[in-house]
Amino acid sequence: MANLFIIAAPSGCGKTTLVDALLKKSEDLYLSVTHTTRKPRVGEIDGVNYHFISKTDFQQMVNNTEFVEHAEVFGNLYGSSREKIEENLNKNIDVILEIDWQGARQVKKNMPKAIGIFILPPSKDSLLKRLKGRAQDDDDTINSRMSDAENQMKHYNEFDYLVINDDFDEALSNLKTIIDQPNEDFNKSELALEKQVIRHKYLLKELI
Repeated sequence: MANLFIIAAPSGCGKTTLVDALLKKSEDLYLSVTHTTRKPRVGEIDGVNYHFISKTDFQQMVNNTEFVEHAEVFGNLYGSSREKIEENLNKNIDVILEIDWQGARQVKKNMPKAIGIFILPPSKDSLLKRLKGRAQDDDDTINSRMSDAENQMKHYNEFDYLVINDDFDEALSNLKTIIDQPNEDFNKSELALEKQVIRHKYLLKELI
């Protein structure tokens, strides 16, 4: 039985890089391409990185209930198409949604069997260094993203699994373990929320 996986993380946690690497390692895994009203960044391709659409078209899709989730982030609109998700699940292909906690709440409401994975940084200092290291944003934007990240991290407990992205290869291995495990083993996983909260209680106290 195919599963819908929600992978969420604050900006700068390496979520997109991890998901890209995961897709290269896994067969029968589909990444839902998000619709957005924001402008493409350098190197981004329409239909590959995002579906770039106008606010008018986005609102029409909302009115037609074509999204399983949609949200506004930094003044731009983002949404995940229900049609493509259901099409792949029906083909027994696991689907990944790379979204934030707001979107995850909506998906869980619309598709209760969805499995949530939240990625956290190893420290606040590490997260700030990653945001500065991308060299994409000015200081005001970085400060805004850091503030937003702190707010997002408060919602880690709404997910089923926690992955700490300290070592990239280990984080990638953990993600693949979650994706590949049989459905009946989900609650037994060492990466399940309850076990990770105990294991990383000091990190969580620092981050939250």
